[in-house]
Amino acid sequence: MVTVSIATIKDLKSVAPLFNAYRVFYNQESNLDAATQFLYDLISNNQSIILMATFSNKVVGFTQLYTTYSSVSLQPTLILNDLYVDEANRKNGIGEALLNEAKMVCIANNYKGLALETAFDNPAQKLYEKLGWEKDSGYFHYFWSAK
Repeated sequence: MVTVSIATIKDLKSVAPLFNAYRVFYNQESNLDAATQFLYDLISNNQSIILMATFSNKVVGFTQLYTTYSSVSLQPTLILNDLYVDEANRKNGIGEALLNEAKMVCIANNYKGLALETAFDNPAQKLYEKLGWEKDSGYFHYFWSAK
């Protein structure tokens, strides 16, 4: 059975290796110390909510939520920025459990909704759509890089 809970500082030893693997998946250099420090800083400063999934008594997945605000609707919104499940534990409902718990956090805190973006070829799109996320085809997303 999958259980999902909010990660705290005491959970960093379990969550940081998954976060590091997530970064490596996106072609970043492995750096467990930097990944641990990054998560420590975010949790310590209440800058994100990290949900961790436990399956068979092991932390096997996480999602990270950031708060942003909609000036137009005058409401806070959550950005589901990161979602990762250990490769050996995929297809066990872990991603679905994390996504559903993110929805519950959104509802419990009176946020407008959850936003996420993903690669065009990410097979998880089917899961997102199954769980009620709608593809936004009305807007372009732009990014300016300072580096």
